[in-house]
Amino acid sequence: MTDVPASNTIIWHRQNLRELPKFRDGTTYLYLEHTRLEQDGRGVRAYHPDGMVILPVASLSVLLLGPGCSVSHEAVKAMSDTGCSLLWVGEGGVRLYASGIGETRSAARLQRQARLWANPHSRLRVVRQMYTLRFPEGLPDNLTLQQIRGREGARVRDTYARYSKAHGVKWDTRQYRVQDWDRATPLNKAVSAGNACLYGLAHAAILATGYSPALGFVHTGKMLSFVYDVADLYKVEVVLPIAFREAATPGDDLERRVRTGLRDHMTGLKLLERMAADLHHLLGGDEPDADDLAPGDLWDPEGDVRGGVNHG
Repeated sequence: MTDVPASNTIIWHRQNLRELPKFRDGTTYLYLEHTRLEQDGRGVRAYHPDGMVILPVASLSVLLLGPGCSVSHEAVKAMSDTGCSLLWVGEGGVRLYASGIGETRSAARLQRQARLWANPHSRLRVVRQMYTLRFPEGLPDNLTLQQIRGREGARVRDTYARYSKAHGVKWDTRQYRVQDWDRATPLNKAVSAGNACLYGLAHAAILATGYSPALGFVHTGKMLSFVYDVADLYKVEVVLPIAFREAATPGDDLERRVRTGLRDHMTGLKLLERMAADLHHLLGGDEPDADDLAPGDLWDPEGDVRGGVNHG
């Protein structure tokens, strides 16, 4: 079992979703390999050849399950009830294969996202806002989308060059070779491992706040397009400092050191809280969720009508 926080064994008890720690106040993530997860009473236990630990699932935002992991049906149900998102990933967290449900049970924010996505004018507005968040000095209003993409490319290239000089790590080009991972440079491995962790965190934030990971605004055509949109807001600030630092540090377990460093870095930046706030800012989803246990409304062209009642 890897990257287990040095804290603590927490036994949890679920009352209802509103009494649990809010998503953005939770811990960041936990990555596990070769571990068996089982429910035990009111806790979830993680069994590994090196020992057993009770997972703090009530305050855990996302659990990344790597190779060799197995999880019981009851453990999955228990983690879903607390709002802990499950992500099934490849070795070292470099791929994301599947995910579980997030914390929210309301579709209001997803519907708003779909309306913004489907309208070309509102979609362009969100795209411009997303790019603007990456530039502390802001962007001129008269730039075309092509010009904005050019500025973003220059910003990323200059940042790589700056970190390369500061850490003495050679950088030529960004390469992600999923079929030839062992031949990748240490820096490219570090960046890829860091990006995978950031994708997992962004995916969890999207699900937990009630949005769809597929309806991207900048990216399109993939089931994780919106995950890439959100992660790109923070990559330069969050991933690159840790990736360059660890690539410049001699030693083994590069990907593990990147994940551990990112966990601490994300916590210090309060990244989960920022993700939730930025998502609501971009898509306008600050209103409280509907009652999780109440039935949904019925669609009507003149306005939704109340569900769960007899209209005869």
